[in-house]
Amino acid sequence: MSGKTDYLVELAKKCVRSDNRKEDEFRKIEIQRGIIEKAEGSALVKLGSTQVLAGVKMEIREPFPDTPNEGVLMVSAELSPIASPEFSSGPPGENSIELARVVDRGIRESHAIDTEKLCIIEKEKVWIVSVDLYMLNDGGNLIDASALAAIAAILNTKLPKYDEKEDKIIYEEKTKKTLPLVCKPVAVTHVKIADSLFADPTSEEEEASTARLTVGTKDNGNICALQKGGVEGFTNKQLEQMFEKSIEVGKQLRKLL
Repeated sequence: MSGKTDYLVELAKKCVRSDNRKEDEFRKIEIQRGIIEKAEGSALVKLGSTQVLAGVKMEIREPFPDTPNEGVLMVSAELSPIASPEFSSGPPGENSIELARVVDRGIRESHAIDTEKLCIIEKEKVWIVSVDLYMLNDGGNLIDASALAAIAAILNTKLPKYDEKEDKIIYEEKTKKTLPLVCKPVAVTHVKIADSLFADPTSEEEEASTARLTVGTKDNGNICALQKGGVEGFTNKQLEQMFEKSIEVGKQLRKLL
């Protein structure tokens, strides 16, 4: 372990963080909406020094055979070298795939979008919602920042005009129609350092951690998604503690949306 990691571990043994935050305290959050002119919806989330940009594009395609009357959600994530020297250019790696899947699962499993309302003609045409996530700076906790950015961008989305006669989308003309959002799922991530649990970890805390758990919750407090990371596990007591804190903190995050 590095000297910094050793230092964070020693602090964690006393339930202390290097930036003096409480165990479940998030860093300052800023959300800017509608900053990408060509996108149907967009949002920039700043979580401490972490910055994530989300953009939404709408397309029309055939639905999947097993869901002939439902639209489709697709989430992708790009870990660019400009965000961290740990990231490299090229095809999506394991970390970017995991990040996209965690955000996708939170939205999908919470049934946040009423996908049946995205159907134009059953078995033939449905709206495809593509959420693209771009990491601009990795200061830690990309998952929670990305989840916030995705929902903020979805809330900001206005559908483009669809010309049924010509069967084409007129992207230059935005309608007043928004996406049929039923709830606003958010994610809260904790890491374990020594035996302490810290929410919204910095990149240095992530390095020092031995386990990670992301809990996705809905507006009503129900848990809709989980993602475990790291080499160690959690006790039942720790899991219960993280579930309770995630529900509580989730309410505060949702107010920002």
